[in-house]
Amino acid sequence: MAKVTVSLDAELVVEAMVLAGVGSPQDAVELVVRDYIARGHRTEARVAERDEALRAVDVKPRDVEG
Repeated sequence: MAKVTVSLDAELVVEAMVLAGVGSPQDAVELVVRDYIARGHRTEARVAERDEALRAVDVKPRDVEG
C-alpha cells in the first residue's frame, strides 16, 4: 500500500496519542483515521437500513377507509 507523509501540529498528535492509548504518533493518527472511516461506514449502513424500511412501508397497499 502507498504511504503518505503529513505534517500535523504536535499538540494535536500528542492528544491523539493519549486518547488512543498508544506511544507512537504514526499509530495514533492511523487509529484515528481508521475509526473515522469505520464510523462513516456504520452511519451509511444505518441510513440504508432506515431508507429500506421506509421503502417497505411505502410499498404496502393502504387500506381504504370508508
